Amino acid sequence: MALIDNGIYVTGRRSASPRSLDATYELLNEQRGMAWIGLYRPEPSEIRSVAQEFDLHPLAVEDALKGHQRAKLERYGDTLFVVLRPARYLDEEERVEFGEVHLFVGPGFVVTVRHAEKPDLGQVRRRLEARPDILALGPDAVLHAVLDQVVDGYGPVVAGLENDIDEIEDELFGDAADVSRRIYELLRQVIAFQRATTPLRAMLHGLLQGADKYGLDEELRNGFRDVLDHTLRIAERVDSFRHLLRNALTVHATLMTQQQNEEMRRLSEASLAQNEESRRMSETALAQNEEIKRISSWAAILFAPTLIGTVYGMNFDDMPELHWQFGYPVAIGAMLVLSGTLYAIFRARRWL
Repeated sequence: MALIDNGIYVTGRRSASPRSLDATYELLNEQRGMAWIGLYRPEPSEIRSVAQEFDLHPLAVEDALKGHQRAKLERYGDTLFVVLRPARYLDEEERVEFGEVHLFVGPGFVVTVRHAEKPDLGQVRRRLEARPDILALGPDAVLHAVLDQVVDGYGPVVAGLENDIDEIEDELFGDAADVSRRIYELLRQVIAFQRATTPLRAMLHGLLQGADKYGLDEELRNGFRDVLDHTLRIAERVDSFRHLLRNALTVHATLMTQQQNEEMRRLSEASLAQNEESRRMSETALAQNEEIKRISSWAAILFAPTLIGTVYGMNFDDMPELHWQFGYPVAIGAMLVLSGTLYAIFRARRWL
């Protein structure tokens, strides 16, 4: 059963607590008071029963059946259809959880339809029942009390978001690796919270502008003005949160760019140092190669006469030209020619 609490109020005091919708309709017709019906995730048949009894507009009934509506206030004749998005801050998850409350406010009745566990509208009912003079002002008093409860519930959310932003500002110039992700997540929460709170300004302005036309009590007018004042302060804080987080994203992007540029500079310097080292090593290798060429060239030049001298120094009896008259000068000449030829070749190849 979705009927959480149900009461008939006469001159601000509860006169009956019917256990069914049908009993509520019957007693309301008898006592001519105000019915306050509290529903939690009702069945479509229950909403249609209420709609038929109080002649609710089909479009408002359709929105109440579907749920997931934006915050808004719509007037259908003498009946107001109000959608509120209460919120609470989950500190451990660093997340804002949103609820949804629908109100049908008309002559002699208030129907609250809650689609989430929070907020507990039972607190609102108990507080009003303790003030029969206020509750005697009728359905508008209930609307004001629910609005006041929802707006007051935004205070802890603002405090939680502000604390998270302060932590982000401390992390922004630190070494936190996931600070950008946290900024994006928090910005998403702030935008969702802004969507829940921003429409309240127009809603409350509209209620106050129609105060004379619909005979709104002066005390309730002051109460709605007070709620509007709280709403405006909350909206300003939320707007500032959004600007702060966007600036934080810009600063973080700038810091990341500077860090990347610094890293690129260090890599470039390291690359230049490596290139310089490679150049020096190449020059050393070239110098060593030239030295090896020179040593090899002189070794080859000296090897040629040594080979000839070694062959003709073996002193065998049966060697050609051993007893030849021109053998010695020919051998010396051959040594000189061979050495000179090798020197010319190496010189031409720039080995010497």
